[in-house]
Amino acid sequence: MHRELLEATPIRFHRQRREVCFIVKERRLGEEVIPWESLMAWAVEGYGATQYGTTRQYGLGIGYAHPKTGKWLKSEGLTAGMALSLGEWEVLRGYMEYELHSLDEVQDPLGLRAPGDPPHQGVHTIRNARRKLHQSLRERPSLWRYLYAIGWYFINAMALWTLPGYLAEREHRIIQQQRPQLKLPEVEEWSRPLPEEQWAKPSEELVRLSAEVRRIRERDPQRPVDEVFAEAYRRQGLEA
Repeated sequence: MHRELLEATPIRFHRQRREVCFIVKERRLGEEVIPWESLMAWAVEGYGATQYGTTRQYGLGIGYAHPKTGKWLKSEGLTAGMALSLGEWEVLRGYMEYELHSLDEVQDPLGLRAPGDPPHQGVHTIRNARRKLHQSLRERPSLWRYLYAIGWYFINAMALWTLPGYLAEREHRIIQQQRPQLKLPEVEEWSRPLPEEQWAKPSEELVRLSAEVRRIRERDPQRPVDEVFAEAYRRQGLEA
C-alpha cells in the first residue's frame, strides 16, 4: 500500500480554468491538460466467482482520448459500491460547477473533522471522536451510551491511544516528501488562481443541462443521480 501511494499521481482539477490536469510520465503539459467538459467518466460493476461464492466489484474511471495522438489519459479506482462510484463523480462535478466549495460539505458524516483540520486522518481524528463521545454522553445520557464509551476507551487503550494517529500523520508526511511528481514547476504554475475576469465560462449546452438537472432534483430530491441525469439528457435532446 505504501509503494502504491508513492507511485500514484493525483489528477488536478482547476475550476477557474475549467480544465483537468493528468500528470503523465513524459511530463509534457500540452498533453496533460484537457477541457473539463471533454472529460469522460464511467462507473463499472463486475462479477467474479471464487471458492467462497460470487463476488462483486465496483469502480469509477475518468479519462480522455487525446484528439491528436489517440492516447488515453485515464485513472480508475475501486469503490465499495455503485452508489459510491456515482457519488464520487458527483462530488467532482459539483466542485467544478461551483455547487460545492470544500470537502467539509461532503465528507465526514461522523463529524470527526473540526474546521481547519487536515483532510487526512491523524491524532485530530481520535481527539475529535473523544470530544464527540463526551458530548453525546452529556446531551443524551443512557446505559447503552455509557457501555459504548467504556468499549471505546478499552479499544483505544489496546491500540495505544493516539499512537495510530501519530503513525498515520508520519506516513502522510513521508508520502508527501517522496513524491516529486506532485511539485512539477509547470503544473504548479498551471494550478495558480486566476483573476475573476479570466475565469472560463461553461458552454451554453452545459448551462441548459445543469438547469434541467436542478429542476428534476427539486421535484424529486431522493431520486438517484444517474436517473436524474438520464432524464435531463432526454429532455434536452442530448446523447448521454
